Amino acid sequence: MTGPGDVPPEILDRLRPVCLGLPETYEEPAWVGTRWRIRKRTFAHVLAVGPDHPAARARAAATDQPFCVLTFRSPGDEIGGLIGGGHPFYKPDWAADVVGMVLDGTVGWDEVAELLTESYRVLAPKRLAAQVDRPPEPG
Repeated sequence: MTGPGDVPPEILDRLRPVCLGLPETYEEPAWVGTRWRIRKRTFAHVLAVGPDHPAARARAAATDQPFCVLTFRSPGDEIGGLIGGGHPFYKPDWAADVVGMVLDGTVGWDEVAELLTESYRVLAPKRLAAQVDRPPEPG
């Protein structure tokens, strides 16, 4: 990472195929980091943050190095389960349906793909959301 919000290419390489594989999505630079949108709605945002960021509380090991976080939308009935499980999830203050996830060595990329697909379905117009299979229930 070279600057505030810069995300390592290997993380972007994992997120891009999932996000850009959804109907009518596009990627753009955010105020910091990178975001993916459906129409003008952001369904995923990834950025690097420092150890003083609120997401640091969700991180299992303390560090003074930047790390990456992903924010996405989640249906209301799933938010409590994600946040209640603790690391790597946390609750940003941005909106009621936004969930944050620390992207570290413990991340399950299949789970990330499911969460991003569900985030897309939360924000996409019904016609587009219907084109995407609902992620399987965890467990």
